Amino acid sequence: MKFSTLLPALAILCSTPTLYGQSGKANDLIARMTLEQKVELVVGMGMRLPGPTAASDKKDTAKHAAPGFQLPPSLPQDASIPEKVPGAAGRTHAIPSLGLPSLTLSDGPAGVRINPLRPNHPNQTYYATAWPVGTLLASSWDTSLVQTVGKAFGREIQQYGIDVILGPAMNIQRNPLGGRNFEYYSEDPVVSGHIAAAMVRGIQQNGVGTSIKHFVANNQETNRNSINTIISERALREIYLKGFEIAVKEAQPWTVMSSYNLINGTYTSESHDLLTDILRNEWGFKGLVMTDWFGGKDAVAQMKAGNDLLMPGTILQYNAILKAVKDGTLSEDVINRNAARVVDLILESPTYKKIPYTNKPDLKANAQISRKAATEGMVLLQNNNALPLTIKNNKQIALFGNTSYDIIAGGTGSGDVNKAYTISLDKGLLNAGYSIDKNLIEAYTTYITTEKAKQPKPRFFFELVPRVKEMNLEEPLLQTEAQHAAAAIITIGRNAGEGADRKVENDFTLSVEEKNMIQKVCEAFHEQNKKVIVVLNIGGVIETDSWRSWPDAILLAWQPGLEAGNAIADIISGKVNPSGKLAVTFPIRYDDEPSAKNFPGKELQPNEHKGFSLFGVPAEVIYEEGIYVGYRYFTTFHVNTAYPFGYGLSYTQFNMKPLQLSANVMKQNVVVKVNVTNTGKVAGKEVVQLYVSAPHSKIGKPAEELKAFAKTPLLQPGQSTTISFSLTSADLASFVTDQSAWIADAGTYTIKVGNSSANILQTATFQLPQQVITEKVKHLMVPQQPINELGKK
Repeated sequence: MKFSTLLPALAILCSTPTLYGQSGKANDLIARMTLEQKVELVVGMGMRLPGPTAASDKKDTAKHAAPGFQLPPSLPQDASIPEKVPGAAGRTHAIPSLGLPSLTLSDGPAGVRINPLRPNHPNQTYYATAWPVGTLLASSWDTSLVQTVGKAFGREIQQYGIDVILGPAMNIQRNPLGGRNFEYYSEDPVVSGHIAAAMVRGIQQNGVGTSIKHFVANNQETNRNSINTIISERALREIYLKGFEIAVKEAQPWTVMSSYNLINGTYTSESHDLLTDILRNEWGFKGLVMTDWFGGKDAVAQMKAGNDLLMPGTILQYNAILKAVKDGTLSEDVINRNAARVVDLILESPTYKKIPYTNKPDLKANAQISRKAATEGMVLLQNNNALPLTIKNNKQIALFGNTSYDIIAGGTGSGDVNKAYTISLDKGLLNAGYSIDKNLIEAYTTYITTEKAKQPKPRFFFELVPRVKEMNLEEPLLQTEAQHAAAAIITIGRNAGEGADRKVENDFTLSVEEKNMIQKVCEAFHEQNKKVIVVLNIGGVIETDSWRSWPDAILLAWQPGLEAGNAIADIISGKVNPSGKLAVTFPIRYDDEPSAKNFPGKELQPNEHKGFSLFGVPAEVIYEEGIYVGYRYFTTFHVNTAYPFGYGLSYTQFNMKPLQLSANVMKQNVVVKVNVTNTGKVAGKEVVQLYVSAPHSKIGKPAEELKAFAKTPLLQPGQSTTISFSLTSADLASFVTDQSAWIADAGTYTIKVGNSSANILQTATFQLPQQVITEKVKHLMVPQQPINELGKK
């Protein structure tokens, strides 16, 4: 896997001047437009909130908008233009006189988000596939699988007449409490970058576009529109930009979405350093950049920075840009350039090419792909001969926990999906041939229905209503279940989403009711020498250390999409051997996280709060942990974890040997080969993880860093396969701030191959005889204040 500098041909392409767009046709069309038409192109067409009427209906808008969230007005003519796909997130303006149609953009990190019902078609529903969330897909460590999911996802996008899906989301999971972590892939940029690239390739095979997001360092929801992220050049380059760089260079997404936050004092959507110098000039990105919805403050600054499309577009932005061009404070050449990129996107789109769509994707086939993908990313955290669960003579299972009967397919907000169904765990187990005590089914169903009726309704579409507390389990019931059931399964659920970060108490940690439930069930069943399995149906990391010794097995199911219950049953039954590995670390305590002391930052004017505010108040967060995010911190500073990065069990065993290097001295590259053998009794897959430890340097470096990974095919007992990686000096380089360069230091490098960051099975060394500067760049996005970074020398 190579993360090399730009190819010479690409560098030539970047230095060759073009008029405005990438195609002659775009340039010709721009030359024929009025100024007003060009400004319309760079200012998007509005989002319509859920409800029976258009967003122009102020009463309807107020009803569905969040408290304190005032929608800026769109262009007056927008309200009269019907939506091609009701419920889509936004559109571009059409110019019919020049043959340019309006494009449709839809939310979609975990599936196409559109309205299932349309007033003009009362007898038809338009459901979409809820795919497993991003964190689960990354836990598969399988780029081939993710590309297959992307290909099916892309077909669905195309069949619904959508041009660009707003995803994948690929921010770094800096802190376990991030509200949208379920959308994101990993704490590691190499995993994030390659999984995102696979998803982009799969989706775009269908002739539709993606918008990788949120560019960049959008790692929290608290004050997300106003937070100033203070971060060093090195941490920004090595951790937060690297995944995006990999995805851009490997897959060339059609668009990139700039994030809400500021970085070192400048909104990302207004940063020329970020959107032009880094994204375009350094990485060679040729596509379009759009804002996140209502992101940034200054429309003119956004145009100058290279933010081509402002979404969902407001009359205030239109007027500001038009005025700036007319009074000479904004060059019309800038508008020509940005509008040409919008035209390039239109010319590439299925709408412009008049590709037919059916509004009838093959949801049945996609559900089966979703189910398979879900099983590949589930992680077996522990297993004391409890799984797979084979029940003879149809003996029943005692199924506990609200979430067993009310499972969570995915998170909330723009990452949610309007799906036709969700298979709960009780249904999945019944479908797999298990029997479940009907008394428990009835008790839980009645309890959940009653308690949900007491809950307040969400005030806006992405508000998360607290989950129902766990039902109190009486001792006679537990004793009866323990005597008659063959085993117990307990499901713990967690949800989160757009607009708010998670909390430590009763969210990262289990509630008193949840712990009591696990403890009581384990005591009752263990007295009868019967096993207890805990299923974690969660979107983000939780605390496990205080209770994980009680049950016999823990299966991390994440949020597995609409086929959730069936997929979990596939693992529990042994139909599928678990092969997922953690793409994020599970700490022992929240305070063990290096970012815990400064997440989500501090509010600079806290007295401005007036209840809920989508836009937030002025705030700042300092990334004092620097490059030591996730396992980079835990391995370097020898902090124990509950479950380390890369960890996951199987129903079989593997060995990795021998480990061979193509050379002991790196000249151009070093090829690493390792043989993987299934030494157990059932077929399974293993993930090979390649870490590198660098020689001592003038700058601090992590004890080890992931540089490559691969998942084996399904190996039968005794079967072997060889995994091969190629490393270059660019893969070894760190960013040296005072030289503004990526540098691979001379010295001895240690290759570490294993199946987690804490379980290295084979090592080997090679020499880099002299220092190599792999890339020289400019000082960009420089912090305006000193940062007391962890491990700084």
